[in-house]
Amino acid sequence: MRMKGWRRQVEQLQTEAYFFYVLFKDPRTSWYTKGIAACTTAYLFSPVQLIPSFIPVVGFFDDFLVLFLGAKVVQKITNPDLLRECREVAEAAECTRKEKVRTGIARYSVLLTAGSWLLIAVAGSAFLAAYVYR
Repeated sequence: MRMKGWRRQVEQLQTEAYFFYVLFKDPRTSWYTKGIAACTTAYLFSPVQLIPSFIPVVGFFDDFLVLFLGAKVVQKITNPDLLRECREVAEAAECTRKEKVRTGIARYSVLLTAGSWLLIAVAGSAFLAAYVYR
């Protein structure tokens, strides 16, 4: 039950990250919006920070705070129609990604099942041959 909640949150985070990527790549996004997004990202990946990330709780809290505030500022200064369009593109991409993952898992599960049966058959035959022809 709890894993489904975490999985849903991770999927939502992936969708949000892709949403900001689509927004950043859209030519209608203003340069200062792109600048705020780039500075927020640069701070997160920078080795020089106000509070270093290796400090247990506070180090990650300041990263989260910068990311949260950067996302809120970007959403406030961007045209609502552009935000809606980019969110639709991100959600459609998430649905497509889920279908590809399901298809890939189905393909590999068939191969894994067939390979397992083949391995069991070969091992069983070898076992019988070793004890019958002794």
